[in-house]
Amino acid sequence: MTDSISQLISCLKNGCLAGKKEVVLPYSRMKEGILRILQKENYLEKVEIKGEKAKKVLVCSLKEKKDGKGIQQIKIVSKPGLRVYQKACGGKKVLGGLGLKIISTPKGLLTDKEAAKANVGGEIVLEVY
Repeated sequence: MTDSISQLISCLKNGCLAGKKEVVLPYSRMKEGILRILQKENYLEKVEIKGEKAKKVLVCSLKEKKDGKGIQQIKIVSKPGLRVYQKACGGKKVLGGLGLKIISTPKGLLTDKEAAKANVGGEIVLEVY
């Protein structure tokens, strides 16, 4: 799980730093879930799935940082050697509530705000601001 997420994060970081309009990644359901949340929270323009069964890829269009909405920083929290969990009652906010955490819960991938509203905890996958 973490290797594919690390690949996702490095591709997004490198794409943002290089000023690319879009990034192409190999498909996985976990990556798709993370990218859909980032799109919903206005960190990405759009996410598309292209290709057939074994050769699916995710094409995500990056937002420009000029309007202040693009990805400023993204980092992985849980690692294979150190898993980090959050209780249902919540935890620390990312940048005082300006950023977000993506949490893997029994109800699927949720942001920290959605998880608090649904009263579920889980493994913190990554933080974005």
